[in-house]
Amino acid sequence: MNRKQKKMLVRIVISAALLVLVNLLPLPFWARCAVYAAAYFCVGWDILRKAALGIKNRQVFDENFLMAVATLGAIALAIKEGSGDFNEAVAVMLFYQIGELFQSVAVGKSRRSIAALMDIRPDSANLEVDGGLEEVDPDEVPVGSVIVVNPGERVPIDGVVLEGASSLNTAALTGESAPRDVGAGDEIISGCINMSGVLRIRTTKEFGESTVSRILELVENASSNKSRSENFSAGPGPAAAACAAYDGP
Repeated sequence: MNRKQKKMLVRIVISAALLVLVNLLPLPFWARCAVYAAAYFCVGWDILRKAALGIKNRQVFDENFLMAVATLGAIALAIKEGSGDFNEAVAVMLFYQIGELFQSVAVGKSRRSIAALMDIRPDSANLEVDGGLEEVDPDEVPVGSVIVVNPGERVPIDGVVLEGASSLNTAALTGESAPRDVGAGDEIISGCINMSGVLRIRTTKEFGESTVSRILELVENASSNKSRSENFSAGPGPAAAACAAYDGP
């Protein structure tokens, strides 16, 4: 976990400890309210701040606003009933932040996986030009060109094998540990490691449309941001929990 995630974990632990404490100890009313407030703001102050900023920027309906409404509504109901029991408000915010922490950790792992994929993307390609080889950037190789991949090098662009036979290590792309044998006429995807023979390949795609580039683009776009519907749909669960806090007619 990074520093931000560790700070959030500490806040979650402190809030959970306060919530357990207030339910175990026979504290006076004012002390219970103070502990509940400390637990709530410890884990939820950033959500309230983001909700306020969203209202200020006229971007109201997101998960932060809905969480603020749900928990503050639960607090209002508890005050109306005069019970001094704010468990629902604190618990809803606490479990929401736990879910956000899990999501943040998962996204972090996804981004580290992307970084690993970045390492397998080749920086150059051996392009056949006038009977010789010229080392060029893969972006500069047009479709239909002939490239040469030597043993130990990564295939830079998708294509079809014209000459040669070899075994390919495709573990980084497919997870398959067994090498894949290829020969003349076989299709070959970028990112694979040529393990043995020299291969002459006719490219069938541009570098930006090759397998590795498309995978990186899709994963990066999928993990970077939530859609509007995802932001809005996070709210019904907590809102329902807040409504459930009200036991009156």
